[in-house]
Amino acid sequence: SIKTNLRPPTVIGQFHTLFFGSVRMFFLWVLGFAVYGNEALHFSCDPDKREINLFCYYQFRPITPQVFWALQLVTVLVPGAVFHLYAACKSIDQESILQRPTYTVFYILSALLRIILEVIAFWLQSHLFGFQVKSLYHCDASSLEKRLGIIRCLVPEHFEKTIFLIAMYTFTAVTVALGAAEVFEILCRRLSFLSG
Repeated sequence: SIKTNLRPPTVIGQFHTLFFGSVRMFFLWVLGFAVYGNEALHFSCDPDKREINLFCYYQFRPITPQVFWALQLVTVLVPGAVFHLYAACKSIDQESILQRPTYTVFYILSALLRIILEVIAFWLQSHLFGFQVKSLYHCDASSLEKRLGIIRCLVPEHFEKTIFLIAMYTFTAVTVALGAAEVFEILCRRLSFLSG
């Protein structure tokens, strides 16, 4: 029979699941959409024409932060989900993960893959959004109309967006640290299991 009590084998892993699954998702979906929800509607350039505003907005944001962070969450959840699906199908309990070398290695690999995916997401986020949202964006609108050249656009709620960006970087850093601590804890517990 399949065990229904399948949790990460470490306290850190359980905290990571709670932190990642609850706090980060709540923060993203509730506060993220409040801060970034209607950004394109309030993004205005000079001259303030709808087609120019949209053109410059898509130059400013090739991908919206909400979509990026949702993709990040889903991508980072996949390795753990694959392991838990495997463990459920094999009826593996928490202690078996630490006792059987194959399960331990598989679990550690899934945790390391989560860490790698978080680091990649951190790097991508820094290249896509930077670390600060400025109040003005200079848009090259010459491909839209030659006479326009570089125009100035106002970014709405830039200070709130900067705070939110820093918070998302912090979430990523915390989950990387928790993932590394979990791998360390598993290795220590595995070593103590072997020596005991």
